Amino acid sequence: MKKIIWLLVVSMFVFSCGSSKKTSSKRVKGSTKTERVVKDTRTKPNSPKETPKETVVIEKTPERVPTSTDDYIAIFAPIAQEEMRLYGIPASITLAQGILESASGKGRLAVEANNHFGIKCHEWTGARIYHDDDASQECFRKYNDAKYSYRDHSLFLTGRSRYQKLFQLNINDYQSWAKELRAAGYATDRRYPEKLISLIERYQLYKYDEVVTGQTASRVAVKAEDTHIIIKGDTLYSLSKRYQTTVEELKRLNNLTSNDLTIGEVLIVKSN
Repeated sequence: MKKIIWLLVVSMFVFSCGSSKKTSSKRVKGSTKTERVVKDTRTKPNSPKETPKETVVIEKTPERVPTSTDDYIAIFAPIAQEEMRLYGIPASITLAQGILESASGKGRLAVEANNHFGIKCHEWTGARIYHDDDASQECFRKYNDAKYSYRDHSLFLTGRSRYQKLFQLNINDYQSWAKELRAAGYATDRRYPEKLISLIERYQLYKYDEVVTGQTASRVAVKAEDTHIIIKGDTLYSLSKRYQTTVEELKRLNNLTSNDLTIGEVLIVKSN
């Protein structure tokens, strides 16, 4: 019996020492009842801090908008040369087409759709943009990046039978390439070859071909002064006075149906 009592006393002692709860009593005002308040003073483990969510920042390659034709060439010449190595299309031709079709990167299709070559939808299933061209609101391909426009240009020429004659030409003969593009139906502008050749001569784009092939390009005698690249402030009237011609003649030479001009656009100003 004594042993049992002793065990009960020890148990109560251990229990009172192990508990950190404090009990106090206070009388509730206006009442005869006593309220028992229990305060838990045990040290609570620190609650785990919320791990801050990792913010993923996707850096977009900054786009460099050409400020001039020279700037356009500096940006896209390496891409044109790579396409030449892969697909056998002269870099000079690709660059000249890009300058001409995109108005040196300032045309609507280039700015809003990264389409530098005026390639229409055809069998295209990707994003698209609608733009007035030969007809009202024609469908044109839209790209996420201008470099894809350059690649699609290469695939467009190499993948269609009507352009196969191009690849039978000397890769350094940009004059023949320019003429065959028009003959194969790439552009409706009858002065398209002259515009390409003039751009190649004016900006010495044939040098980019020479770097790739290691050969001297077949040079032709083309007067760069026969063309004019539109800058801010140019009008058909001012150009007609500058080149001693008429507005009507300028429109005829360039197949223009209105007097609207785009900065970077290439105009034929003299008839050969």
